[in-house]
Amino acid sequence: MLKISVILCTYNRCQSLKKALGSIAVSVLPSPVEWEVLVVDNNSKDQTREIVEDFSRRFPRRFRYLFEPQQGKSNALNTGIRCARGDILAFVDDDVTVEPNWLQNLTATLDDKQWAGAGGRILPEQTFMLPCWLSLEGPYEMGGVLVFFDRGEKPGELDWAPYGTNMAFRREMFDKYGAFRADLGPKPGSEIRGEDVEFGRRLKAAGERLWYEPSAVVYHEVPEKRLRKDYFLAWWFDFGRALVREWGRGPDFLGIPRPYLSILKTLMTRMPRTAAQWILASQPQQRFFFKARLWREAGEVAEFYSLARNRD
Repeated sequence: MLKISVILCTYNRCQSLKKALGSIAVSVLPSPVEWEVLVVDNNSKDQTREIVEDFSRRFPRRFRYLFEPQQGKSNALNTGIRCARGDILAFVDDDVTVEPNWLQNLTATLDDKQWAGAGGRILPEQTFMLPCWLSLEGPYEMGGVLVFFDRGEKPGELDWAPYGTNMAFRREMFDKYGAFRADLGPKPGSEIRGEDVEFGRRLKAAGERLWYEPSAVVYHEVPEKRLRKDYFLAWWFDFGRALVREWGRGPDFLGIPRPYLSILKTLMTRMPRTAAQWILASQPQQRFFFKARLWREAGEVAEFYSLARNRD
């Protein structure tokens, strides 16, 4: 049977890590399936190593500890990929708990080579309380900031790149299309993310197909600090910067650096329109959605300016 490697990267979250590993440890898979869990410690200063080594003793040959000193989640992810033994690589974070059948359901379709990867549902824990200004569904949905991902009850082909805490790919996809981009992905001092969805979009742009499996469920912890408006606005600003990094600077036009033209277009057309939508919105969820979008566009301007200066 196919070997599966679960890759979990962690940094200074030993308490939530212990909870996550405990839920993964009791995963139920058919007995012929060989699987392992690689925990990549990205230079933690807490008891991360001791916790992983305890799981390694309790579950021999199931858990492995890896250390990646170069800071940045993408660096840790790529170390896990290089060291993994599986034909299928599944990814999960250190602040979730998984259902016992999560891994089996997430990876079940990937022995069929028509599917390059799969993504499952990411739901809030049962104690989650939704603020009045935040929507998790409909046109003003912003659950992605809290790493929620729910495309409904019906399995089928994904029209959207899955999120990194509940996704799996056939290993050959990394051999064929490269690893996660090191200029994306959180690191101390930077919350620029998007290394996971960029990889999924890279595969889809190349014509690969991704499967959505709603029965593969993880529950994501939401700390109180993430339910503040300032956290959301900072996230959207950095999301705008990440999008520009993914797009690249583009070709110059009539000798004018493309980033300057992109800045002009954003300042003159997109941002005034978004600002007007924000001001005129009547509902709290609608108002905050457009405010967050304005912050994203400001992040795009900041990153375009950085690209232009670096060229100059």
